[in-house]
Amino acid sequence: MAYDALPTPFAEEVLDIVSEIPAGRVMSYSDVASVVSRGGPRQVGQSLARFGSGVPWWRVLRADGSCADIHRDRQVELLRAEGVPFRGERVDMVHARWHRAGSVSA
Repeated sequence: MAYDALPTPFAEEVLDIVSEIPAGRVMSYSDVASVVSRGGPRQVGQSLARFGSGVPWWRVLRADGSCADIHRDRQVELLRAEGVPFRGERVDMVHARWHRAGSVSA
């Protein structure tokens, strides 16, 4: 599958939001979609897969705190290095979730 060379306006918004997530904090794919106010978790994931190498992609995970299968080991390593709290093999979303100032979910 060929990917566009430049991010779409939606992807640019996703990348901007993800770049704001502070070290040690996380958002779910659906959290990011809520801040963008369009699209959904899958579109956020696709945007990060295509264009997210320059932002802290590892700070975005599933709503249940689990990491993406394809990058699980690297993602867990990066999150633990930042001091993100875990409950077993999942991120403790209650304590680690970041709410962007001014967002609907904040």
